[in-house]
Amino acid sequence: MMGMTMNVEISDPRAGAADLDAVFDLFRAVDERFSTYKEGSEVSRYNRGAVTDATASDELREVLRLCEETKRETAGSFDIRRPGGGIDPSGLVKGWMILRAARLIEARGFDDYAVDAGGDIQSKGVNAEGKPWRFGIRHPFEPDKIVKIVEPRGRGLATSGTYARGAHIYDPLHPGKKLDELVSLTVIAPDVYEADRFATAAFAMGLAGLDFLARRGFEAYAIKPDGTALLTPGFQNYVVS
Repeated sequence: MMGMTMNVEISDPRAGAADLDAVFDLFRAVDERFSTYKEGSEVSRYNRGAVTDATASDELREVLRLCEETKRETAGSFDIRRPGGGIDPSGLVKGWMILRAARLIEARGFDDYAVDAGGDIQSKGVNAEGKPWRFGIRHPFEPDKIVKIVEPRGRGLATSGTYARGAHIYDPLHPGKKLDELVSLTVIAPDVYEADRFATAAFAMGLAGLDFLARRGFEAYAIKPDGTALLTPGFQNYVVS
């Protein structure tokens, strides 16, 4: 869905198909509204001028507001305005959607779950074995390998990079600049919404993005094109192997 693998696990014996269906219904609704690949989505119609700021749905207006807020917080390194025109809020919508799914699961009475959309994750509690959730960070050059296993302990986890989808991120402050300082950037933040939006912006900043994240109190693990890794001081606290 949405061009990526979606995984949801509720490790509670009371959970059933209806609970999972509710989460995937939310995913489908978000995809129908925000996909830039579907001609009939609200974002596509907004880009064609068929939907305006005045006629936009409450959800689209909320996302546009959050995107502008993120643009201010990153001094312009996050910007949904595309160089060729139109908007693409995907760099924020995924984390926003995952966090909404997590809150939906909690509202249905469950505190042990993991929601993973394309490698961006919100988890809480324990897995089916009663152990804390653990997740692997994929090796950017050898996709079948894991470079680190982390235990986020209820915090959000998100990765931005060029190794899986190619050069889909750009630096709004320097249009046309090749982003070649990093190939992968994984962020651990208070929740997946924060991790996702700031991972996108920090990746566009290049090496300076790690300092930006550290100043916000987030942890990050970056891999450079030569395969060397850089990490913020506290990231190691989440690494289990």
